[in-house]
Amino acid sequence: MSELYIVGTPIGNLGDITYRALETFRTVDVIAAEDTRHTLQLLNHFEISKPLISCRAQNEESASNKIIQLLDGGQSVAYASDAGTPGISDPGSVLAARVRQAGHKVVPIPGASAFATLASVAGGGGKTLVFEGFLSPKPGRRKARVKELMEGGNAFILYESPFRIVKLLGDIADIDSERRVVVGRELTKLHEEISEGTARQVLDDYSSRAKVQGELAVFVSGLKKTQVSDE
Repeated sequence: MSELYIVGTPIGNLGDITYRALETFRTVDVIAAEDTRHTLQLLNHFEISKPLISCRAQNEESASNKIIQLLDGGQSVAYASDAGTPGISDPGSVLAARVRQAGHKVVPIPGASAFATLASVAGGGGKTLVFEGFLSPKPGRRKARVKELMEGGNAFILYESPFRIVKLLGDIADIDSERRVVVGRELTKLHEEISEGTARQVLDDYSSRAKVQGELAVFVSGLKKTQVSDE
């Protein structure tokens, strides 16, 4: 039975690619990608040449049918989103479900994730961390969901674009200006920056910048303060 491999790729630093990911790309028959041009750059860097097919959010249903046909024909397929782990605020979840329903094995090839990267350095504490990803760009919906998350009591992580980051931080500060926030910008890249402070402090920082560049991940602490045990 042919297999679909869901492959995590670097979120910026190409050195974060795993040996297993490279071996998978080298051995499969076809590579499906969120953006074939973007994935081609990654493959060219590691001197890998394979047929590429598109599987993005806008065509994931139809692309899944094509990939299932390839698998039915005995070919193996790897799937990569533009960066990070597919299915985490990226296409891939529909494909994985459809392929499994068609009777083929879906194999995870773990890799980088902006969510896990920020969580590892945020120092959040607690057993529960909620991942929300991108919120609605509509101001009312965005602020209402932020309020729900903050009142829920658990720490959470959001993704945001550089064009809306100040508005998001403003929503957080309006709800609880003293809540601890950690923002990761351009994670793993040359200009990586991690900013920490109260919601108001981080908002003031980003509001004072002439321009914000790069993708961002935002950690918001829970209601309970982190407790460190000596045991």
